[in-house]
Amino acid sequence: MYWVAGLFAAVLVAFSNRYGYHRDELYFLAAGRHPAWGYADQPPLTPLVARAMAAIDPESLPLLRAPAVLAATLVVVCAGLMAREFGGGRAARALAAAAVASAALVQGAGHLLSTAVFDLAAWSVLGLLVLRLLRDSAGSGQVWLAIGLVAGLGLLNKSLLIFPAAALVAALLVVGPRKVLATRYFAGAVGLAALLWLPYLWWQARNGWPQWDVGRAIAGGSSGTSDSPIMFVLLQFGLMGPLLTPLWIYGLRRLWREPRYRAVPVAYGLLFVVFLLTGGKAYYLGGMYPILLAAGAVPLAALLGRRHWRWTAVCAVVTANAIGSAVLFLPVLPVSSLPGSPVLAVNYDAGETIGWPELVRRIGAVRAGLGRDVAVLTADYGEAGAIERFGAPYDLPIPHSGHNAYWWWGPPPDTATEVLTVGIERDQLAELCAVVEPAGHIDNGLDIDNDEQGEPLFVCRGLPAPWGELWPRAKHLG
Repeated sequence: MYWVAGLFAAVLVAFSNRYGYHRDELYFLAAGRHPAWGYADQPPLTPLVARAMAAIDPESLPLLRAPAVLAATLVVVCAGLMAREFGGGRAARALAAAAVASAALVQGAGHLLSTAVFDLAAWSVLGLLVLRLLRDSAGSGQVWLAIGLVAGLGLLNKSLLIFPAAALVAALLVVGPRKVLATRYFAGAVGLAALLWLPYLWWQARNGWPQWDVGRAIAGGSSGTSDSPIMFVLLQFGLMGPLLTPLWIYGLRRLWREPRYRAVPVAYGLLFVVFLLTGGKAYYLGGMYPILLAAGAVPLAALLGRRHWRWTAVCAVVTANAIGSAVLFLPVLPVSSLPGSPVLAVNYDAGETIGWPELVRRIGAVRAGLGRDVAVLTADYGEAGAIERFGAPYDLPIPHSGHNAYWWWGPPPDTATEVLTVGIERDQLAELCAVVEPAGHIDNGLDIDNDEQGEPLFVCRGLPAPWGELWPRAKHLG
């Protein structure tokens, strides 16, 4: 099990410096420079991690991603430990860890610093602790304390964690064993988690609960990784890799047939329905699959026994799944090979790690011909974050944007009567500027079709009012 986790971590580290920053990583670095208890679209933990890594070495992409590698490796280790909780021996633990390490979602999340990878780690640790409670309630006080601590920290990373926690409690109340909840330690765990989460809730309440608006926008399809209902269903068979689908379905069936663990598949069903009906992204359900794979790995390892040819066949399937996941969700292929390959069609995030230095170079060249007093206004946080990261050699100012947390960080100064805009369409600028002049387009020079390719540049002049009055119109959440 541990050698599998070590190999998995080594692969992630080996590819951590290829391509470039993801738009969300640039955003987390910017948010880390504006520490707060909350942001429009997230709690404070991941920006705080980004700030800590940047304090050590602001130029190192592998260092920025090191916490993600550790979190993803923890998911792999937890899968092996879950198999042990199900009664699996060394072979079952190694199989469970290898299956999770080969999964597309785990590899992809482990490659980038994101809220998703820490969310996966929190789900996995909570799943392991819950299995320990279900197996043996002795010493449950310490386990409940750990559950409260992990849940609280997980909620400071991503509020989504409240859904699996609530689903599991509901499932335990419906199908049992209810005695697990019949303890004062359960209330203590809930109280500890709520106490840790409280500062973020306080920030949201003070700022009008913008997270709800962001959630509605995502459900409406505003995110590049938003999914239609049919895609939500179909992608469940791809999150871990299609070759692993029989194993997690086997695990789901096995848990349903054991009354002690029946709450787990019931919770999975509840989450499936909730995320499907509310427009959730497919990966929102991803935290359930390590436990299902571990549940399936134990009886499969027993079935394989000491038959070497059977193990060879299973190992070949897991290896093929790992290679396929790596090619699609890690930066294995050279950038020049991406156009026309299936990578960009399958893995949206790959395109979002390419072209940021070229984007900033283009913005710097246009602004150099306009003057030092020209402000920069971007359509989204990725563009703004890229300018903050790569703009110093071009003497670019701190950018402004109405997108998510950037709106809270304020408008351009009222003295900025001329603004270079990035990615904002002409009809949107008509509300802000009397004169809108084209200034070119963004071209990454790599023929990579991502969200920034071809986006317009405009020079905005003739403001009808000071920026302080115009800024509410620039706000957009999603």
